Amino acid sequence: MSEPNDLVRPAHPSFWEAFAYWLKLGFISFGGPAGQISIMHQELVEKRRWISEHRFLHALNYCMVLPGPEAQQLAIYIGWLLHRTWGGIVAGTLFVLPSLFIIAGLTYVYLAFGDVKFVQGVFNGIKPAVVAIVVFAAWRIGSRALKNKLLWAMAALSFIAIFALKIPFPYIVLGAGVLGFAGGRILPDLFKMGGGHGAGSKQSGPALIDDDTPPPAHVKFSAARLAVLLLAGLALWGAAMMLLSEPVLRDMGDFFTRAALVTFGGAYAVLPYVYQGGVEHYHWLTGTQMIDGLALGETTPGPLIMVVSFVGFVGAWSKQIFGPDALFLAGFAGAGVATFFTFLPSFLFILAGAPLVESTHGDLKFTAPLTGITAAVVGVILNLAVFFGWHVLWPRASEAAPFSGSFEWFYALISLAAFIALWKYKQDIMRVIAACAAVGLVYTFAI
Repeated sequence: MSEPNDLVRPAHPSFWEAFAYWLKLGFISFGGPAGQISIMHQELVEKRRWISEHRFLHALNYCMVLPGPEAQQLAIYIGWLLHRTWGGIVAGTLFVLPSLFIIAGLTYVYLAFGDVKFVQGVFNGIKPAVVAIVVFAAWRIGSRALKNKLLWAMAALSFIAIFALKIPFPYIVLGAGVLGFAGGRILPDLFKMGGGHGAGSKQSGPALIDDDTPPPAHVKFSAARLAVLLLAGLALWGAAMMLLSEPVLRDMGDFFTRAALVTFGGAYAVLPYVYQGGVEHYHWLTGTQMIDGLALGETTPGPLIMVVSFVGFVGAWSKQIFGPDALFLAGFAGAGVATFFTFLPSFLFILAGAPLVESTHGDLKFTAPLTGITAAVVGVILNLAVFFGWHVLWPRASEAAPFSGSFEWFYALISLAAFIALWKYKQDIMRVIAACAAVGLVYTFAI
């Protein structure tokens, strides 16, 4: 008598079977990192059983320590475990490639037809929804990650540092990491962390990559392999920069490389840095366009940090880098450059560091700095919510006169309703955005 399927270890998927799954994931990865990780957990741990719960969470913990989008990095990690280096490259690339083309197409519509009343109405509804989503993100991360008064105090200090003292985001992250490392030594019980994102604990039967699965050869650490990967990554980055003869694209390559290295805590945390560079320093786009880009990123699959593709598209379009008759080509080039340089470090972090991570588990020296950084990120996200709320509710205000112009009470009501839908009624983000877009559209045509 044969064993039930849930008691039999699944067969190893072929490279093309995994390819098909990663491609599918690229088109359905809505909901930000929590939603994307939940989708992968349900499919890879519970249904397909390609990886066990414990190994899944262990990989996720490492990805959360790193700068960059943890969901995409988790896909690279699991793809690497399954099919070596090329498996990781394919998994990570397909996670973002559909989003690049979708965002490029929608950004073109936004720039070419943004003055159309229909488009304005949709975005008028989505913008206040984004304010609610960012506030909800701060609450959700804070309620899960800030388990004691010390971490709450670190979050409050982070908010004061960026909002009142204007301390640059990378310094806040660095300081929080140092405090977390020290706290892990002095007060270890206050800096212990869980698996992150609440992926779940259900045991689904034996997995292909199980807790006791012997590590294959490619998982074991090799100093020679690490050196080759680092040299290859630096060579790829250098070659790409040399190919960018257009000054605006070179600036984008340099800026988005630096942005990729400070994206601790996900897209919400690094958006102030992208705003400072894209809006205030390089003048690639306006503050209002930045909010529109975040609204667009919330409505498309892929990591929310794909908003950099929007920034790159708008920047290259507005600068007319290929002349006034090749605006779409310029925009797509900008989006491609922003995406490439933002995500290249993620591949290096995983492919180079994962073999070391496979030999560690539950080491507080490894996880305590992340706990400190996560606390700081809550304060940074709250500052971002204040920034977006100010632009949406007082659209004609300025820093010199922060509350000038009329208060947009209707959009405030939309934000409040969206937050209640997310917080109290646990509504899906996509449904909330769609509903707010419809309300905005009706309101725009009614006034």
